[in-house]
Amino acid sequence: MIGKRYLPLGSVVLLKEGKKELMIYGRKQRDVETKKFFDYAACLYPEGHISKDHIIVFNHESIEKVLFEGLSNDVNKLYEEKVLMTKDEHRINF
Repeated sequence: MIGKRYLPLGSVVLLKEGKKELMIYGRKQRDVETKKFFDYAACLYPEGHISKDHIIVFNHESIEKVLFEGLSNDVNKLYEEKVLMTKDEHRINF
């Protein structure tokens, strides 16, 4: 997602064609098996993280509506600028 802004952790979104709210808890995630990168990892809201088998990954363009935007302070903005907005493949795999 180079050149676009990532939503902060804790943001709650509804995906296109989605029926359930999701809370973002990971950004710039890579699938170990497919090696494909996704902009976000999320869990069902309000249920929260249930297990590794219930991680929902998606890209920014799949978001229909942002229902709540998480905290974005100076630390988050610096992390986004220095880490998330780079082409480096640095994220923890799932």
